[in-house]
Amino acid sequence: MDKSYAAAYPDLYRKHWWWRVREEIVLGRIAGLLRDVPRARILDVGCGAGLFFDALQRFGEVEGIESDATAVENAGKWRDRIHHGQLDETFTPSAPYDLILMLDVLEHLNEPVTLLHDAAMLLAEGGRILVTVPAFNWLWTKHDDLNHHVRRFTMSEIKQTIAGAGLAVGDSSYLFPSLVIPKMIARAIEAVRGSAPAVPEIPPAPVNRTVEFVLRAEHTYARWVPFGTSLMAVATRGLR
Repeated sequence: MDKSYAAAYPDLYRKHWWWRVREEIVLGRIAGLLRDVPRARILDVGCGAGLFFDALQRFGEVEGIESDATAVENAGKWRDRIHHGQLDETFTPSAPYDLILMLDVLEHLNEPVTLLHDAAMLLAEGGRILVTVPAFNWLWTKHDDLNHHVRRFTMSEIKQTIAGAGLAVGDSSYLFPSLVIPKMIARAIEAVRGSAPAVPEIPPAPVNRTVEFVLRAEHTYARWVPFGTSLMAVATRGLR
């Protein structure tokens, strides 16, 4: 992630409509996945400063792993719950996890199958991995450059990636279908202007609230739409 973007990220996460709606969507999916797990063990991969931990702790014991030392040092009360490093053979948790989160992580990697495979080895029987990634390379904009993305995924590509790691593919869906056209317009404008990547800004409060409302309603009533700017998928190891 670009340094200027990293500096603005905590405020964006707490206030911007996109992060607010994505968190609500992810929490709803987690609640369904952990319905029968009273106190789950959860690992958030690429957790940054642990901004999601406050919301996650109601489901059980939360830990994170993050490669950015600066983000870890800025984690405040969650510092002791975050492991600094990579999720590989050097990471040895005290017990398996019921749920591993990879929220907008795999698009940064040249070999996402490897990370998913290593994560699968840390799952309890019947454990799941919840993945979100940006969708469709034809929606690539300067925002992807700002985030140091390697790729965007189609549904078939994320399913192939999950299966390649030896995991079963569970429920999956596209997110934010109404943002596809604005994203295409932004891409076209960038192609004409050749502008440099810009850090997102939080819109005025009335606009922010309105877009939040629209996207929440969209997710409630239009989950069947076969396209979007992001997608969410569940990977499962075995059966509980």
